[in-house]
Amino acid sequence: MTERSSRNSGEKAVPGPAPASAPVILSNEPGSFAWGVLANRHPALIQQVRDTFPYGSRQHEGLDALLDEITDGVVRPLAPADHDHERWAAWGREHFGRSWYDAPFLWAESYFYRRLLGAVGYFGTGPWQGVDPFAPFKQAELRGDAVDEELRALDALAGAPAEERATALLHASLWGNRADLGFRITAGKPTVTDTAVAALVADHSAALWQLLPAGTSATVAVVADNAGRELIPDLVLIDHLLAHGHAERVVLHVKPSPYYVSDAMTADVVDCLRRLIEASGEAGRIGGRLWKAMATGSLEVRTHPFFCAPLPYEEMPEDLRKEFGEAALTILKGDLNYRRLVGDRLWYPTVPFAGRTAHFPGAVAALRTLKSDVIVGLEQGTLDTLQRSGAAWRTSGSHALIQVRS
Repeated sequence: MTERSSRNSGEKAVPGPAPASAPVILSNEPGSFAWGVLANRHPALIQQVRDTFPYGSRQHEGLDALLDEITDGVVRPLAPADHDHERWAAWGREHFGRSWYDAPFLWAESYFYRRLLGAVGYFGTGPWQGVDPFAPFKQAELRGDAVDEELRALDALAGAPAEERATALLHASLWGNRADLGFRITAGKPTVTDTAVAALVADHSAALWQLLPAGTSATVAVVADNAGRELIPDLVLIDHLLAHGHAERVVLHVKPSPYYVSDAMTADVVDCLRRLIEASGEAGRIGGRLWKAMATGSLEVRTHPFFCAPLPYEEMPEDLRKEFGEAALTILKGDLNYRRLVGDRLWYPTVPFAGRTAHFPGAVAALRTLKSDVIVGLEQGTLDTLQRSGAAWRTSGSHALIQVRS
């Protein structure tokens, strides 16, 4: 059985030995996770965006044309007048004129979101310029009752010993909007749940904290993933790093434009900070500290065009490479960052994480809930157990990992 066929069955162990290279993930295998994204998720998203805003005929025509193209057509280049035409012409020269399904999955996903933004006029000069088509989805989640409950839970964490608080906040950041798997408060004491521990396919959290001893003067880079309910625990973890001396300065990297529906931009960071400040108790105090940290420069928000590029981190530009190389640790959040870090390929799952991240210019940690086929760095025994379970453990979001390369 090949790795390509076994990843969908979830029933049999993947045979070895681990290869030194692996095929790039495409979307042309019906029933695969990547195929489902292009065939089902993207068309549904076009309809959601169309229904959420009172767009005019020009935007409707653009969305309809994009839907026709991804459903029955071939990949078309950007118009020559588009600001990033030359960039995408270089990135897509091998894929234009071919089926979307035959392009690398990472490239096709990224280009779809660029084309969606173009269809609704995000980069244009008209009235829809700069209007985030995904903002209503992110804001609705941020206003939800679940966020209120999670912010109240911070009150019980406030008096916990620093080590226990650190573990709880790390798990909350890891699981994001599945924070119920992360920790619970029992008699005022934070406890990482047995469910959360069992659901970790790799846990290098001890190595993470060893890189950030209390009292350090280090700078930590955090590359955000999703906005809303998932960004709040990231910000709370950043507050802990600053307040307890694990970092003197944190640089939070976000997307320069809307991406993958829920990815965080600067506006989303501001929305989350306001949500924290408006809360009572410890959440409000955390929000106040973070707001002040931004004013003093100990927390800085940055962005870079590379974060919306269809490229692996191995091809990051020199300015970003230099910045990450100077950080004591770069924490990459989420599934997309993981795919870009290790390469969006069908790796044998026991290929070492350290080997796949040797290109990264400094110490790096991946905090990721599994939502795609890519995985490296597993122990063979862990892999065997997961394969025997019969579950869709790679893509369902039911498992997670904390992997570190110092």
